[in-house]
Amino acid sequence: MVEKSMDRKLAEIRANPSSKAFIIADAKDADMARGIQSCGRHSPEYYHGEVRFRSIQEYRQMMRDVVHQGLVDIMLMSASSNEVLTIQERLFDNSHVTPAGRINDTTDIHTFRGSSYETMASRPFRTATIDHLQCGKYECTPEERAIGCNLGLYSITFNNDVDRDLATLQAFKEFRIEAEAKGMRYFLEVFDPNVPGTVDPHLIGAFVNDAIVRSLAGVTERGRPLFLKMVYHGPKFMEELVNYDPSIIVGILGGSSGTTYDAFKLIADTQKYGGHVALFGRKINNAENQLVFIKFLRMIVDGEISAEEAVKAYHGVLQELKITPQRSLADDMVLTDPAMSYSGRSTITVPASPPPPKPAVPKPVPAPPTPAAAARPVSSRPRMVDEEEPDFTKMTPQEKIEYNQRRRDRIFG
Repeated sequence: MVEKSMDRKLAEIRANPSSKAFIIADAKDADMARGIQSCGRHSPEYYHGEVRFRSIQEYRQMMRDVVHQGLVDIMLMSASSNEVLTIQERLFDNSHVTPAGRINDTTDIHTFRGSSYETMASRPFRTATIDHLQCGKYECTPEERAIGCNLGLYSITFNNDVDRDLATLQAFKEFRIEAEAKGMRYFLEVFDPNVPGTVDPHLIGAFVNDAIVRSLAGVTERGRPLFLKMVYHGPKFMEELVNYDPSIIVGILGGSSGTTYDAFKLIADTQKYGGHVALFGRKINNAENQLVFIKFLRMIVDGEISAEEAVKAYHGVLQELKITPQRSLADDMVLTDPAMSYSGRSTITVPASPPPPKPAVPKPVPAPPTPAAAARPVSSRPRMVDEEEPDFTKMTPQEKIEYNQRRRDRIFG
């Protein structure tokens, strides 16, 4: 079994909290929240000119592509995707990427079309079980617990409501006891209140920090999360939590898509102020090219490029790939206030930062080569006659996937 980069980086961070080691997770677990729309709309890398949502098969193909690229440390999935990719296909056996599954799906992430559940105070709920994540069935033998994923995401939301919050904490306690008994590791996602007005907006960062610290104070090491996934409330509250207890490894969630600069600036600031993990779902899934987007996320946290330079270079690569960006470079360099609730409807936003300098018109920048892409086997399907401009309306999903894999391979080396 290949050593997992997440485990190596966590050990480094625990030994040296000032380490620059940084964990990136691709959160592709949205099918446990958003229904048909969860996989996102088509992107230019697969469907030119078509307006529809991706299928779950296309969503899982993107998971395979990201794992093969090898630049993320964690792939977060639903229990059903974990069964297909981890248990049946053994996708992660020879990869340093760690598979993870969403363990619970509280009501505030039930955001399918026409619903309003996310506007009501969160209630605890779990579709998946630990056993189903670990071995794909109701009850695992000790030997079977290693065939699936052994890392899960557990989510909680505090709303300053004693009855609702106690129910949330009770469910969390029951989960921790079961996880410890079955050897399931987890990381803890803490959302901001999903009911507006329950906490003074100026105190939300303090409220969430205090709620986290209080909730974990009575939890011994065996039951503690590996790291946190939470809203970035700005430098003050990030540094406050990091300085309080260096053993609490802080990670941030991505929230709504926003601009490319929103994502690149967010991951840069997280690292700058003491965070060590970023889990991006829609920010990656809605990018014009997910693999290129992830490449620049990694370059930023590795100190190879600034957030501002990365936006310009990203647009240069899109131009090289002949992909029309969703926004002009000038518009994509704007820092917005993307909503941080799962639904994207929250009034809670990231604190504003100073505007970036006015960008210059970039020259095309080729994507840096990735060894994993070069090593990926090319499909045995014969090359299409018109490789540059095929008729996408007459192609099957698998033909589109293989065409784009060949095109990326040529560009990435």
